[in-house]
Amino acid sequence: MLPLKPGCEKKCPACRHRQWSINESLDQKAAWLRQRMPEFQDRLMPIRGNDEESRWHYRSKVCLAAAWEQGKWKIGTRQREEVIAIHNCPVHQPGVNANVQLLCQSMPSFQDFPLVYFLQSGRQMTLVVKSNRLPDLQWIDANLIEVLKDNGAETLWIHLHPSAGRKVLGKGGWQRVFGPPHSLSEQGLAYGPASFTQVIPRLHEQTIAETLAFLTPSAKSFVVDLYSGIGATLIEWSKAGAHSVGIELDGEAVDCARINVPDVPILRGACHHRIPQLNDILARIGDSEILLYVNPPRTGLDEKVANWIAGTLKPARMAYLSCSAGTLHRDILYLTRKGFAVTKIIPFDFFPNTIHVETLALLIGPLAASTCKRGSG
Repeated sequence: MLPLKPGCEKKCPACRHRQWSINESLDQKAAWLRQRMPEFQDRLMPIRGNDEESRWHYRSKVCLAAAWEQGKWKIGTRQREEVIAIHNCPVHQPGVNANVQLLCQSMPSFQDFPLVYFLQSGRQMTLVVKSNRLPDLQWIDANLIEVLKDNGAETLWIHLHPSAGRKVLGKGGWQRVFGPPHSLSEQGLAYGPASFTQVIPRLHEQTIAETLAFLTPSAKSFVVDLYSGIGATLIEWSKAGAHSVGIELDGEAVDCARINVPDVPILRGACHHRIPQLNDILARIGDSEILLYVNPPRTGLDEKVANWIAGTLKPARMAYLSCSAGTLHRDILYLTRKGFAVTKIIPFDFFPNTIHVETLALLIGPLAASTCKRGSG
């Protein structure tokens, strides 16, 4: 067992593999995936991971709880009702740690500034306060703003959420203190304070490369992109000359996607609510080959969406990026029973030091799969 890194709090529950070597961590994740998806073991590829150095100081996207105790602020992870301070976390990027430390020294007491969560997403920072009224912000002076910017925070938001608790963000209540409403990622994509972005861009680029090589979109293709986020994959379909449509529930992500890919139609709403519109669009695309890309939340595909994919859409090829091997297994098992064929499952170590693993499944659609079976006979 490796010693804890400087700044790592022993009680913090976030990184269960922090005292394992990188190989031990990857071996455990691979074994867990084989156990979780027994029907697909022969299609499970080695995990695409990180070296020892890059598994540290990689997180620029954090969501941390805050507590005022004994006249001091603590910002960190929550274990039951206790907030465990992680003000110098070796997994967080140095700028994130510096901002946490600065805020703990600068913020007034909970009575005057009822902070409950600290969020940083790249260059966008958010302080979630348990109030429906904007507290006095005189403590956020020019000197503090300059240091926050030096630490990498381009924009600061106050999010008013009077019922904040287990649910971090509420509807509305966004107050911008300074900075632009959107920042640009390393890839030049606009994103906002609550936008979902992958924490290791290099590995995300590998998932896109694998997806493009498998789907092979072209001018003869039409790509349906479900849970399309800020448009990172929609851009790739356009570059390949394919037509596409995106579906995304989060309003901020839709706004960013319309900046990032202005020529691609993006429908806002839950995917299962947009099935009628998708059917209307697909009825007008002619002989284009239908391809599908999905990147759902941890809950996986909605049952209505899975039924629509299997029974109506029937794409020629499908790529499914998942943050939950459990719901991925459930969904691809259902799809194989409906005639799809899983060709490859590629895991990615998007969250080093933790138990989590991201997984990309590549599937051939039912019509192509049945043709392959007849050809092999």
